[in-house]
Amino acid sequence: MSTNGKFKKELSLSDLTFIGFGAIFGSGWLFAASHVSELAGPSGIFSWVIGGFAILLLGLVFCELGAAIPRAGAVVRYPVYSHGPLMGYLIGSITVIAYSSLIAIEVEAGRQYAAAWFPSLTKTGSSLPTLTGWLFQFAILVLFFLLNYYSVKTFAKFNTIITIFKFFVPALTIFVLLTQMKSANFSISGFAPSGSWGIESAISTGGVIFAYLGLTPIVSVASEAKNPQRTIPIALILSVVLSTIVYVLLQVAFLGSIPTDIISNGWSGVSKEFSLPFKDIATVLGLGWLSYFIVSDAIISPNGTGNIYMSTTPRVIYGWSRSGTLFKVFGKVDEKSGIPRPAVWLSFVLSIFWTLPFPSWETLISVVSAALVLSYAIAPIAAAAFRRNAADLHRPFYLKGMSFIGPVSFVIASLMVYWSGWSTISWLLGSQIVMFVIYLFFKKWVPVAKVSFSQQVKSSLWLIFYYMFVMVISYFGTFGGTGALKHPVDIIVVAIGSLGTYYWGSMTGLPSAIIDDDEVEGVLSVPTTNTIDVR
Repeated sequence: MSTNGKFKKELSLSDLTFIGFGAIFGSGWLFAASHVSELAGPSGIFSWVIGGFAILLLGLVFCELGAAIPRAGAVVRYPVYSHGPLMGYLIGSITVIAYSSLIAIEVEAGRQYAAAWFPSLTKTGSSLPTLTGWLFQFAILVLFFLLNYYSVKTFAKFNTIITIFKFFVPALTIFVLLTQMKSANFSISGFAPSGSWGIESAISTGGVIFAYLGLTPIVSVASEAKNPQRTIPIALILSVVLSTIVYVLLQVAFLGSIPTDIISNGWSGVSKEFSLPFKDIATVLGLGWLSYFIVSDAIISPNGTGNIYMSTTPRVIYGWSRSGTLFKVFGKVDEKSGIPRPAVWLSFVLSIFWTLPFPSWETLISVVSAALVLSYAIAPIAAAAFRRNAADLHRPFYLKGMSFIGPVSFVIASLMVYWSGWSTISWLLGSQIVMFVIYLFFKKWVPVAKVSFSQQVKSSLWLIFYYMFVMVISYFGTFGGTGALKHPVDIIVVAIGSLGTYYWGSMTGLPSAIIDDDEVEGVLSVPTTNTIDVR
């Protein structure tokens, strides 16, 4: 493939940390607290802890992968290296859908909060945008496009400034609301009014896991990081730990500061009472000045995260193109700027598209969460496969306990997908199976220079089985299904099936990994004797 330019290594440890924290800390903190409270009551605190723990486990796996193989769009390239182009095709499609729609979701979140000051942006009685509101969103997307079209350093400087402000306002909100704590709030209707079902549902459909899903932007810009072997692991771990602490404190502050009489009949309906949770609660408590700060941050914070995804989505598209299953034009890098500009254009167009049929923050939350968890969940299997088919791979960060962390993280990720519910899983995983069939149908045009078609199918069958397995359990399960498979039996079945899938997937990777030399990204193939083609 002819490529004119190379990526420029301009991102420092602080840049990467701010990218990670900024990506994680978007619209989730602004909307999720009330949804989590409605589903789980005070026990929603555990939802944040479980979600943070799960993402930390996956983050540790990405630390090993990101330090060993720093590549642009790495989240979709690791499966290619470990299991072949067919895997890259499947994971690339689901990841690009999730990333590009995330840009739109964050912009829409900012618009919904901006409507507190400018009511003309949102239709009366709903969260849908007016024509003025949609044009407001479009203008923000154009700004993101321009910031990411010319220089990665310009993007990084802008992001650092925004992230500092994004941290200040939530910290101020926590401090003020903790002074308004009412202990009675934590016992109304019981600490866990919906039991374990509520805690689990809050993780996927309440916005918890969505709030945490800013992990891979750090890995996606790895080719532009200074000393990625050291900076990527540190930035990943710092981002997850800091975000978990802040999210837990915000949930505690929200639960404890609500006037007790408002929730005297329980937590049902609290998300409607507090549709803009922290702004509304500040208003109820007579803290108009705090409400002003929250609305200011609510306009800036999601847009800052949207800007990060406008930067990382092109890298994912670039990585998908490099796998050979997307048009080659999207794998080109501009010589002067070091930016994959065709991929930036595609990201911009897709982000606009997602503002059209899916107009509110709540509409895509479950789908995006499940899609991103699926793309993350492949990492432990790829890492385990590399331990076998790239044994000599130089690993600056070697994850001890992979034999435990790998399967546990995959099982937890599978549960989070299952908790998304049948309505989400049916079309999301169903569409992936359709894409697999399309790949088989067009077998004459798929890349086979490095991996034979039969080997690609052999190394990917476990994923198709996994999709069908989760769909069947979801249909008969208790999260939007028929309920024929009772709780917690459904959880046990998902865990056992996922565990079997993990070992199947890790054992059926390519005989030898196909890690490429990449002069475009300023790195050569990492030291390993297992980089031969598989015929």
